Amino acid sequence: MTKQELTDHLVDTMRLTGKESKRLVESFFNTIRATLAAGEEVKLHGFGNFTLHDKRARPGRNPQTGEVVPITARRVVTFRASHLLKEACLAGGKPCRRQPRRRG
Repeated sequence: MTKQELTDHLVDTMRLTGKESKRLVESFFNTIRATLAAGEEVKLHGFGNFTLHDKRARPGRNPQTGEVVPITARRVVTFRASHLLKEACLAGGKPCRRQPRRRG
């Protein structure tokens, strides 16, 4: 799904104008970007978590020449899907209901 498709979906389902839905989608993603850039994690309940990880510098190798090339330290964003998202994907896109926890 693209941002444009998401915008169109908001127009169809929420009865927003095209400009409003585009602003909403852009604002949503800009907020996620800014939060991650500030070094904070983003947790979306029922969807998943975006976390930052610092990778250390390490030696790499050019597969064509075999030459050793240093790979610099960097920060990467990882995504971990929530169990609800995983269940929905396994169910073929059908909405899944959360099972109540059993006490005991």
